[in-house]
Amino acid sequence: MAFTGKATYSAGVNLPELAEDVSDLIGIISPYETPLLDALGDPMRAAHSTYHQWLEDELLPNKDSIDDDSIVNPTTDTQFDVAYGSRFRIGDQIQVEGSRELMLVTNVSGNTLTVVRGYAGTTPQALVDLQTVNILGNAALEGADKPAVRFTTRSRKSNYTQIFTAAVEVSGTDLAANQLGLADELDYQKQERLREMLRDLENTVINGGQPTANPQGSDAVRRTMKGIIPHLATHAFSVGQSGFPTGADLDETKINYVLRKIWENSNSHIDLIVVNGYQKRKINAFLSGSRSYGADDTTYRDMVSLYQSDFGVCRIIATRWIPQDMVLLLDSSRIGVLPLAGRSFHFKPLASAGDYECGELIGEYTLELKNEAAHGLIKGLNKG
Repeated sequence: MAFTGKATYSAGVNLPELAEDVSDLIGIISPYETPLLDALGDPMRAAHSTYHQWLEDELLPNKDSIDDDSIVNPTTDTQFDVAYGSRFRIGDQIQVEGSRELMLVTNVSGNTLTVVRGYAGTTPQALVDLQTVNILGNAALEGADKPAVRFTTRSRKSNYTQIFTAAVEVSGTDLAANQLGLADELDYQKQERLREMLRDLENTVINGGQPTANPQGSDAVRRTMKGIIPHLATHAFSVGQSGFPTGADLDETKINYVLRKIWENSNSHIDLIVVNGYQKRKINAFLSGSRSYGADDTTYRDMVSLYQSDFGVCRIIATRWIPQDMVLLLDSSRIGVLPLAGRSFHFKPLASAGDYECGELIGEYTLELKNEAAHGLIKGLNKG
């Protein structure tokens, strides 16, 4: 090109001697991360029906509660009612929570127990309605016949699959023209829609619910999966609930209360604490009062990624999709996000009726959440 003597700042952006200055990178600021799905990892198997089921079982319970508001002499009465008399057998040693007194069951009639008070030389203590009764174990007679058979019944739990779809359509001209920042417009649109669908899958896994009528779906009812939060009931605690630690801010006392309750009632190993950004900052603040820095330190660290308690080591997962007033405590070994066999996210080309290429991204997934009592939920926290 002939020398013109012009500087680049005086040449103008529309003159032919200057190339268009556009970066080959496309910037995306929309959030699309899926930290919970990443933490859970790929499932070991697929679902094989739109109605996915699994089996759960439990051991015979070894605790009950006093259900008797008419106890006359709390320290001497040898008969009292419990909530479930079928949990007890003659020969059981029992102990009321908070008391060192041992009692021996000598008769069970319906929900009424007859016991020996102050068994094994222990001191009788007052019985109170609604107190927890722990069954230590049964003492059988030597040479006795076998006891009556007792067993639990396995239960089926279930969830439905949900179909996620997105359409892609690119004109023939768009496919033929040179594009900035990409080689193929169709492939780029596939990637964008897939990011959106993965984002929506994590959101649904956490918050999704099922229709109350016809959850199996129909030509007029959309089939949706039930998410983690709607599943949890046994260890779902609300701020202000009786017995739950006071205060509406997240703190270690609340976390450890739920971890302890889960540990007491199940063999779960909580390894994930899932929070949003605000509650993540609250967890980071657990250590603020004990941090120390040397004179030469130039980096201020204020982040907790692992929380180690008496009940296990938990990774802290921050996701945008959990409600701001909630915290999930999960046993990841009991959670799976399963695709329907052959229906994990994929692109299906469709016939074109004109000058364009089109198709549909499709995926069908369900949540398998085993033993809801193995997980915990705190709700009603301050949201900032």
